[in-house]
Order: sequence, then structure tokens, then C-alpha cells
Amino acid sequence: MRTRTMTAGAGPAAALTALLLLAGCTSPDPAPHGTAGSPAAVTPPAPAAAPKDGAGFEGPRPQDQNLLAWTGDPNDAGHVTAQSAAGVGGRVTLVRIVLRERITWSNLWLGLAGIDPAAQLSHCYLGVYAADGTRLASTADVSSQLMTDAVAKPLPLTTPFTTAPGTYFIALLLNGNWATNGLTLKATGAGISVNAGLTPPNLRYSTVLTGQTSLPDKLNLAEQSTSTINTGWGSQWYAVS
Repeated sequence: MRTRTMTAGAGPAAALTALLLLAGCTSPDPAPHGTAGSPAAVTPPAPAAAPKDGAGFEGPRPQDQNLLAWTGDPNDAGHVTAQSAAGVGGRVTLVRIVLRERITWSNLWLGLAGIDPAAQLSHCYLGVYAADGTRLASTADVSSQLMTDAVAKPLPLTTPFTTAPGTYFIALLLNGNWATNGLTLKATGAGISVNAGLTPPNLRYSTVLTGQTSLPDKLNLAEQSTSTINTGWGSQWYAVS
């Protein structure tokens, strides 16, 4: 019978190896994949950065409709406002517009809702005034344009001009005779509530003067009145291009 012998030096090393193998087989399972303490843990994504300028949803802008500025989103100008010749003839109606950037004014857009084919109009104008009441520009007589095509239409200023950001007033002057419910304009319908929190000379919607056949070179905006507006003369919609 053949006997296998082991040298004395090999005994301890073999025993240590066997012990390590045994310890590996009986050690606890490693941490599950993806949990804390595991090398494979996944780091949660960082919160999304805030949208940069121009990103995310914003309300409609004039530039979305090839315009430079407006008194409000035309989608909100669903009201039709009418007033008699006796009520607004010769009065200068003002709607305030606040510009946030420098623009060049070439046309004033008016929301013409209805026409009176039998009207006799004359000395009808649109214009622009600065915050100190100085007239900056005006159209020619637009009486004929108020007799045709009940749509939003551009009415050219006689001389385009450029303004810095700030407060301005778009002026409307009507004269002649027309049917109260024939000649109508698009407006917000807000009426007097459009002036909430405001006083002259900064009213958002007002009238000044009577008996005018042209737009004056200078207005005293401290004389802004709401008496005609209280009778139902809604806040007209305008835009600039």
C-alpha cells in the first residue's frame, strides 16, 4: 500500500487556504444591487434647471401675430361696444399702452366690429400721445376706412416714429352721424373697471375735451374723465405695427 506524505511546512498554509474558502462560502450576501452602500448604487437625477428666458409657456405676445405692441390680447377683445354720435362725437377717447421695449410705430390697428353704410363720417382720426400729453403722431382722416370691412385693420400714421419704453396713449376721435348699433368697435368690455387703482393723468381708459375736429397738439391729461365710459363706451382694442 502506497502512503501519501505531506511536508510539515505545507500543513499550516493549506489549513489557512481552506479556512478562507470556508469563510467565503458562509459570508452574508452582498448588498442588493442599487441600494445604499453598494458600489452599483444609482445617484438620483438632479432637479431640472429653471427654464431660461423664453422657455416654458407664456401668454400670447404681439410678436406672435406680427405686431409690435397691443393694448391687450385680441383674443380677449370679444366685446362689441357702440356709442352714439351725440355721446362721443368730438371727444378724444384715450387708451393707455405701456411699452416694455423700443419700437417704431408705423400703423395703429383698430378692431372694427361693425359698419353703418348710411353713416356720414368726417374728421375721424387715430393718434399717439406721450405721457406728458404731447401728440407724437396721427393718421390722416380715417372716415372712409370706418365705412368698409368690419375687421381688425391697420391705419397708417402720416409719419412713422420711434419711441423708447414708457407710457403712451392711443387716441380716437370720431365725428359725423352714424347709427348707434351700426358703427361698432372691438373692446374688452371691462368698461370703468379697467381703471382700477388708477387716477388722472394715468387712467388706462378715458376721454378728454369736447367739440374737437382734429387731434390737438397737446392734451391736459389731468382732465381725463370717465363720465362717458360709465355710459357703456367699452375699452377699445388697439395694436401697433
